[in-house]
Amino acid sequence: MSGETACEVVISGGGPVGLCTALLLARAGISVALFEAEAGIAEDLRASTFHPPTLDMLEPLGITAVLLDQGLICPHWQIRLHPAGDRAVFDLSVLAGHTRHPYRLQVEQWKLSRALHAALAKEPTARISFGTTVVGVRQDHDGVVTEIERAGTRATVRSRFAVGADGSRSAVRKTIGMPFEGETYPETTLLVTTRFPFEDHLEGLSNVTYCWKQGGNFSLLKVPGRWRVSIYPREDLTPEEQLADALIQASMNDIVPRREPWELGEMRAYRVHQRIVPAYCRGRVALAGDAAHLNSPSGGMGLNGGLHDAFELAGALVDMLRRGASLERLSLYDRRRRPIARDQIIAQADRNRARMREKDHDKRAGMLAELKAICADRERLRSYLLTSSMIDGLRQAAAIT
Repeated sequence: MSGETACEVVISGGGPVGLCTALLLARAGISVALFEAEAGIAEDLRASTFHPPTLDMLEPLGITAVLLDQGLICPHWQIRLHPAGDRAVFDLSVLAGHTRHPYRLQVEQWKLSRALHAALAKEPTARISFGTTVVGVRQDHDGVVTEIERAGTRATVRSRFAVGADGSRSAVRKTIGMPFEGETYPETTLLVTTRFPFEDHLEGLSNVTYCWKQGGNFSLLKVPGRWRVSIYPREDLTPEEQLADALIQASMNDIVPRREPWELGEMRAYRVHQRIVPAYCRGRVALAGDAAHLNSPSGGMGLNGGLHDAFELAGALVDMLRRGASLERLSLYDRRRRPIARDQIIAQADRNRARMREKDHDKRAGMLAELKAICADRERLRSYLLTSSMIDGLRQAAAIT
């Protein structure tokens, strides 16, 4: 394999993980080419929760300030019995001293992508190509050739390294022969938006609230101007029946009964996966974000974990391209991020899901009593939130050498 190197790093995927990785590299003076199959940044229903350490990490890039201007600060979140209203409220202010941002920020993922794209567009060493699909990669001892397709025409780009940040169906992951092991949960999640003011009808509601209801559960997450509602239709129905308007209206009436129909905005149905690759790297190709790991959205850790991948991976690439580190540096990226994704992010999200899927009234009552006891004890609460806010996981990763 031969040919002139067009750039130092090729990135497949123009979501937040790919854009963040590219910006970090470009700010270090590294030439980077990013390819995204979509025509631009889609304003769709994706993640919306940013944890404290993620805001800390994005701050030096100038991104946190942009998100704060467009988002909604969430000083506490809760787990709640509905309709009774008995709840455990997790006050994030106890994290002061461990983070510069002792709160969650609720803001749509696409706003992050737009902020990263705007910053990246100003970097002279970065090239961004929308409407361009990465078909696959192949590599030799000193470089990677990425095959791309745009408007029916194929071409290749040679680089020193390549990054697959191209999501759960990653072409990069597939062409390097990396398995994606795990499972798909049986339930369908339906995410809808509404401008209905739940806070005026449910006393003491937090901007992030996970609720048990009779025979099921739902969640309410507020972003500026609207609520995002996750509901779980009956599993004995077909997908078409689950998405029927009458069933959705009934699910919304379980939250706040109304005589008039609910006015709903965006709607997205999806299945949840729990998967991870056996290694984050193969040779000069590395994976990050959803291309490397998937987890339940319960707890809001997927996007955050992907961004944490971006920072660690960018650091590894800078070390190799600018500081003389060997290819072994990528194995440190794997050792720092994959165990945290497996044992912290995926495991924690799975426990959160299992807790909210519990239907037994007595077991729910016991869980809630324990959570309220944690919230009432400042030291226990701090310990709990250091883990659930992903601070402990990052500290554990940093200690790995």
